[in-house]
Amino acid sequence: MSAPAPSPLAVVDAEPLPRQEEVLTEAALAFVAELHRRFTPRRDELLARRAERRAEIARTSTLDFLPETAAIRADDSWKVAPAPAALNDRRVEITGPTDRKMTINALNSGARVWLADFEDASAPTWENVVLGQLNLIDAYTRNIDFTDPRSGKSYALKPAEELATVVMRPRGWHLEERHLAFEGRPVPGALVDFGLYFFHNAQRLIDLDKGPYFYLPKTESHLEARLWNEIFVFAQDYVGIPRGTVRATVLIETITAAYEMEEILYELRDHAAGLNAGRWDYLFSIVKNFRDGGAKFVLPDRNAVTMTAPFMRAYTELLVRTCHKRGAHAIGGMAAFIPSRKDAEVNKVAFEKVKADKDREAGDGFDGSWVAHPDLVPIAMASFDSVLGEKPNQKDRLREDVSVAAGDLIAIDSLDAKPTYDGLRNAVQVGIRYIEAWLRGLGAVAIFNLMEDAATAEISRSQIWQWINAGVVFENGEAATPELARKVAAEELAAIRAEIGEEAFAAGKWQQAHDLLLHVSLDADYADFLTLPAYEQLVG
Repeated sequence: MSAPAPSPLAVVDAEPLPRQEEVLTEAALAFVAELHRRFTPRRDELLARRAERRAEIARTSTLDFLPETAAIRADDSWKVAPAPAALNDRRVEITGPTDRKMTINALNSGARVWLADFEDASAPTWENVVLGQLNLIDAYTRNIDFTDPRSGKSYALKPAEELATVVMRPRGWHLEERHLAFEGRPVPGALVDFGLYFFHNAQRLIDLDKGPYFYLPKTESHLEARLWNEIFVFAQDYVGIPRGTVRATVLIETITAAYEMEEILYELRDHAAGLNAGRWDYLFSIVKNFRDGGAKFVLPDRNAVTMTAPFMRAYTELLVRTCHKRGAHAIGGMAAFIPSRKDAEVNKVAFEKVKADKDREAGDGFDGSWVAHPDLVPIAMASFDSVLGEKPNQKDRLREDVSVAAGDLIAIDSLDAKPTYDGLRNAVQVGIRYIEAWLRGLGAVAIFNLMEDAATAEISRSQIWQWINAGVVFENGEAATPELARKVAAEELAAIRAEIGEEAFAAGKWQQAHDLLLHVSLDADYADFLTLPAYEQLVG
């Protein structure tokens, strides 16, 4: 075989990383360049279509199932491809970034699946992007270990048969990778993450009796799923593996995608593995799309919007029914709690909530669910074991009792809760703390005993924006105004300074995080994604 031609991609403004040449090979970069050449123009069209659709929602304050795809929904004959053995039992999935320690711990966690995250749980520094790929290559070749420099504790992989199956999540379509350019233009982060991972690992995973499996984030329409399907077909042909080897699980974490679940599965049907119910991004998407819709679309405090809220029940039950009708896995939401080493009572209460949440999902027909910490794996496992027993899933539960009308998915005012002053304060607290860590290159952050990611900051800043623009008056009589948000943010910044001390405060990015949160929360021109202006400030 002749050597590949030099890649037309250029690495821009990036300090060399140890062993980066193992990831950024000429052949791998040539593949990413070809993905970019073929598929970025269509990606650009679909991003423009998102804006057009948002404008239509602003005009009408409603959504409906698509009339032009009614025949797909009415046709009971089609199913997605059967699940491969490595993805047939997904009863517990653990999520997390691809740093070296997390890679080992997640694979060893006892969960059936690890969502290896290059998206919301990973700030896209060049180091995280490239070394995250390297860690996965090392894991598949069993060339990985880790010693914690602080504790001295060593980590190594368990035997292969005990390891979780990896489902990798690339960045969403809206994000660029500024450190890889084609003719002066950045390459979409999604194509960089997918392309490098697929090129290096597709055959390696097949040899391990697994495969290149993906989670697709922030999908907004079946046309975006169609683009991914075209990418999968091209990629499999390019490296010479059978079509259908790739499997993708789509996160239904936008309100528009909730109206196109069947169509999304149909577009991906030879490569579809299932759908997932992602809570915070879903709520963020509701706020983003219906921010002009008046009082009936105002969400209460994020912690008051549980999965038992009527409009959230409509969403999750429709997801289970849709998946099982089409032979796909339905995967439930995140248990984000992080156990406390200091407070047994906090743990007891939280574990009971996690158990109740997972019992509900298993009882509703979900085939599996997410956790953020290894200590939650046994709790979630017990919930699904009690329903599944020895069965790998419960796709035979068709949930034909479920009937969801278009209006049910956006009946926000069916929830008997209102925004509170404490809710505003919590949104500011969590927003500042998360953004500060993100700007330091951390995407998964423990805040108030919860593992938070970028979706957390999105819902936080969106709720501040929505409450101010809707003229919400809190229970204490104070109105949500820019002045109040600035006052609360200043108080929280001072509290953080007092809590951590001057030296740690000065070493962090606290003022920058405070300013960015207020910018995206108060700007009249609502930013589509917080991570877009934040990426401009991310060093590395």
